[in-house]
Amino acid sequence: MTMVRLEINGKDQAENWWLFALLGAGLVLLGMFVLGHLTAATIASAIVFGIVVLIGGAIQIAHAFSLRGWGGFLFSLGLGVLYAIFGLVLILNPVAGSFALTLVFAALLIASGIMRFVLAWRYWPLLGWMLVVSGAVGVLAGLVILSGWPATGLWVLGLVLAIDLIMHGIWWLVFGFALRADRSA
Repeated sequence: MTMVRLEINGKDQAENWWLFALLGAGLVLLGMFVLGHLTAATIASAIVFGIVVLIGGAIQIAHAFSLRGWGGFLFSLGLGVLYAIFGLVLILNPVAGSFALTLVFAALLIASGIMRFVLAWRYWPLLGWMLVVSGAVGVLAGLVILSGWPATGLWVLGLVLAIDLIMHGIWWLVFGFALRADRSA
């Protein structure tokens, strides 16, 4: 049996297994909630992403002005302004923003899937077939998203968030119960 040990500040956390399991259960429940509200989660994601991009743009603009003598001032300022504008558009019109983000997401899935095909050919002796499967899933997911676009723009980001929350929650649940099993062994 593999022993699972987690020490924080020199203290074994096996007695706190339930905290990890509770975190997992909470994340799974949040993921289930998001599954029931995909459009709202997608729009909220677009707004949060817009806020982050707007802040990033403001930081980039401040950086440009702090280094005015630097040769890249105009480039840095322009990049910051583009970030800020994109962030504002996402915040002010999150539905259109979610359509755009979903389109970009689908394109990235297809591109990364194609890259995995190329890597599979290069690394075939090292489980390249797994890269082919992974690439196929990526390309197919991207094509499915594109085939239903723009309607998919209202739910895809929420679905990805829900899946991520559920999978991460399951991992914490399993980890917590592994700590519990280790404690009782």
